[in-house]
Amino acid sequence: MSQTVTRRRFLAAAPAAGLAAPAVFAASDKPALLGGNKVRTTPFPGWPVFDQTEEKAILDVLRSGHWYRGSGKHVERFEQAYAGVTGARHCLATANGTSALLISLAALGVGAGDEVILPPYTFVATVNVVLAHGALPVFVDTDPATFQIDPRKIEAAITDRTAALMPVHLGGAAADVDAIMAIAAKHKLPVVEDTCQSHLAEWKGRKLGTFGATGCFSFQASKNLNSGEGGAILTNDADLIEKCYAFHNNSRGRRSTGYDFTYGARGLNLRLCEFQGALLTAQMSRLERQSRTRTDNAVYLTSMLRETPGILPARMYDGCTRNAYHLYMFRYKPEQFAGMPRVQFLKALNAEGIPSSGGYDPLNREPFLKNTLHSRSYQRIYSKERLARWEEQNRCPGNDQLCKEAVWFTQNMLLGSRSDMDQIAAAVKKVHANAAALARA
Repeated sequence: MSQTVTRRRFLAAAPAAGLAAPAVFAASDKPALLGGNKVRTTPFPGWPVFDQTEEKAILDVLRSGHWYRGSGKHVERFEQAYAGVTGARHCLATANGTSALLISLAALGVGAGDEVILPPYTFVATVNVVLAHGALPVFVDTDPATFQIDPRKIEAAITDRTAALMPVHLGGAAADVDAIMAIAAKHKLPVVEDTCQSHLAEWKGRKLGTFGATGCFSFQASKNLNSGEGGAILTNDADLIEKCYAFHNNSRGRRSTGYDFTYGARGLNLRLCEFQGALLTAQMSRLERQSRTRTDNAVYLTSMLRETPGILPARMYDGCTRNAYHLYMFRYKPEQFAGMPRVQFLKALNAEGIPSSGGYDPLNREPFLKNTLHSRSYQRIYSKERLARWEEQNRCPGNDQLCKEAVWFTQNMLLGSRSDMDQIAAAVKKVHANAAALARA
């Protein structure tokens, strides 16, 4: 067989230091799942990335003896730095992204009997914080082309009990900010931006997380900015940030002393510790550079994947001027792959050395939701008629379809070289060319 490189052949170079000789793969080569050679035999870049910068930051806190944000300065320094890089007036570091969402809803007064609008294509934390306040989660269907909440369907879900809109900027891209903020303004509703996956992402040149009443971030181990666990709230409202601070500090404000045992409201301990604050500040030193690498590789990968019928990269709204690419997401159309089920496509891709997953299941149809709404407490808060209507409304056909088609690559895969992207595209083309045989396997 000729080894001439054409549009259907890609170089598969080892990403280490470029020392290994590149191997050439034809799309017609036998797939690895059927006993052929893998397109890629080396792992993608690891995560997290760290060096002596992080080691020094952790040791500085250790040796200082000030491990708690009440006596140290590292958490406060991170808050100032993150507010600066995002353009927000205020930043509060929190224990994790879930607690950032939980605190935001508490500070906005969301409670039992209220309704919060959110998308069904998101991590479970987005709905758990609504349930934790005794509120009713109201799902609005997904726009499958973008993987984001469909703004055209939000207004129909608003009732006189709606207390907040909680859109998710999924995967690093932006939901339709202009449309969502216009609806919120019309109905005088606060917006809590779930920006947990979208560090440094932008809408029309402005950082996500700075449009709503609050913007919430996660620094969990998989995230583009990582401290193992951790989170943050951004806001431009000076009064609101103080409410957030008090709630996250067991209802004690900034000026409370260690011996002040008076409390103004309910609260929890959801503070970030000094070790995490120092680690985040160190990690921020490479955040911009890593983000640019992900973007460059993602744009290139998209141009390559679009050559394969049945592969539809997630579309960004026109206002999304920067995608953080926490996830690289696309839809898989089995009819263009000889009817091969997505699960077989994922197996074939993983066999070629390209790790991938099918993403979220339909969150709105998780059994725990119905169990919660049928619980004694929810039966006391909400009428039978309202809960029955919730079940009738809880249909999201666009999201159901997306959950059958979605494929994800993780952000660390975008931190490698351009030849890494060539290998991903080569594997997809190879699977496509052998789809009929793989479908029968």
